Amino acid sequence: MPQSYYTVYILLCRDGSYYTGMTSELAARFAAHQQGLIPKAYTRSRRPVVLVWSEEFGTHDEAFHAERRIKGWSRAKKRALIRGDLDELHEIVRREWEQEIARRNPTPDKDARRLAVVRFRERS
Repeated sequence: MPQSYYTVYILLCRDGSYYTGMTSELAARFAAHQQGLIPKAYTRSRRPVVLVWSEEFGTHDEAFHAERRIKGWSRAKKRALIRGDLDELHEIVRREWEQEIARRNPTPDKDARRLAVVRFRERS
């Protein structure tokens, strides 16, 4: 019977960078990364790699979207996810949004900035 789940994973590379990927066969994909079997792979010149996080998804689409979302995350967000620290993950997101609001609203009026942050928090 075919496998009915897909795995999104994060590897820690020798140079300290993270690689995020998706597969339906985690053990085989990890071995391919570790052995350098994929000639143009990001991880080939950064071996050895260590599997530091993975999560299974029920469909290819769910896994694909999770992988794309995580690939776009900051290093700090990935570290919080790897540690399983959801509180820290939420705090990072909050700080990033506050910085984005301040960037988009360069007014020196601090009250206007605070109001924008309050409005954002109310939406969350």
